[in-house]
Amino acid sequence: MFRRFLFALALVAASSTLFPGGLGASSDSSEKSPLQTVSSVDLNRYIGDWYEIARTPNRYENECAGDVKVHYALMPDGRMSLKNECRLPSGKTDTSHGHASIIDAVSHAKLRVTFFWPFFADYWIIDLDKDYRYAVVGEPDRKYLWIISRSAQLDASTYDEILHHITDHGYDVSKIAKTVQSDAQPPKP
Repeated sequence: MFRRFLFALALVAASSTLFPGGLGASSDSSEKSPLQTVSSVDLNRYIGDWYEIARTPNRYENECAGDVKVHYALMPDGRMSLKNECRLPSGKTDTSHGHASIIDAVSHAKLRVTFFWPFFADYWIIDLDKDYRYAVVGEPDRKYLWIISRSAQLDASTYDEILHHITDHGYDVSKIAKTVQSDAQPPKP
């Protein structure tokens, strides 16, 4: 279930570390310019509740039927705690806990996420609304991407604007799938 997601994410992180080009990476990914992040993230504004609006399909979330949410909180040691939730086809909620370390101390836009040591995955904030209403999270190989929002839904013009920015970052927007959000309540800390 969601725990499989975490295990698979850890395997991807390990393969990225051991094989910088990634396992099965296409040759055209090396021709793209390096993925750019936003210039600055105020972590105090970033923490809190977010809804997954869309993502590139991945085997990690195959068990999730929808209602994917995340809660971020700052930890005393400077890391961020994560609580991920998703609704399973049975209607039950699957929950997982992890943490993120800031790897770019200047911008705070590059993080490394783990749900169990010693496996980590890149978490790069590549687009962020000036009012922190939405964010786009990617990783250097452009294989995975998530659009998250403070609300369960985004208006069509904002979503289209985000897709345009994603294209500018070298992502194939035809691979992005919207996430079903049936509940407008944010996850509980």
